[in-house]
Amino acid sequence: MFLNYATQELNCKIVFYGAGLAGKTTNLRYIHGRLRPDRRAQLIELATEQERTIFFDFMPVSLGSIAGFRVRLHLYTVPGQIHYGASRRLILRGADGIVQVVDSQSSRLEANCESCEALYQDLVNHALQVPLVFQYNKRDTPNALDVATLRRYVNPEGLPDQTAVAHRGDGVLDTLRLISRFVLREMRHKLV
Repeated sequence: MFLNYATQELNCKIVFYGAGLAGKTTNLRYIHGRLRPDRRAQLIELATEQERTIFFDFMPVSLGSIAGFRVRLHLYTVPGQIHYGASRRLILRGADGIVQVVDSQSSRLEANCESCEALYQDLVNHALQVPLVFQYNKRDTPNALDVATLRRYVNPEGLPDQTAVAHRGDGVLDTLRLISRFVLREMRHKLV
């Protein structure tokens, strides 16, 4: 959370975390494409041959204000490949909320579990206690595991979750609303 007194804005950082090719970038591209141009900044992609991070910020119309500050959300993705731990840790620094994007395909279960383990380790390393929601993406694939199985393996704590088909936009905005609601609740507690 960053308070900009000059613009009267409360800036919140939400990070989309997950295994490589789980759909983090697809989520952000969909969200960015659905926003009015006057409410969003440019979509920025930082890419090397092996990793990609994208981010943008926007001013949601419906979130209102907290303690007189308008809310601005900054959305980030992390590189999903497990060997980019340093990049993920850097992007997580200062996060106010996290969406763990899970690839529902049975062949990706091990990668999802590794990503969740890395996330929990990163949370411990940063001493972060922020809202976390799970998105079970790629529900339209023929080999998608049922949600109960995914919950058992990647979300045994029963944290809030949402199903999605990000390439069609199904569940993407619902996921954003879900994490935003929890992040704003935390911000209200800190500012009031």
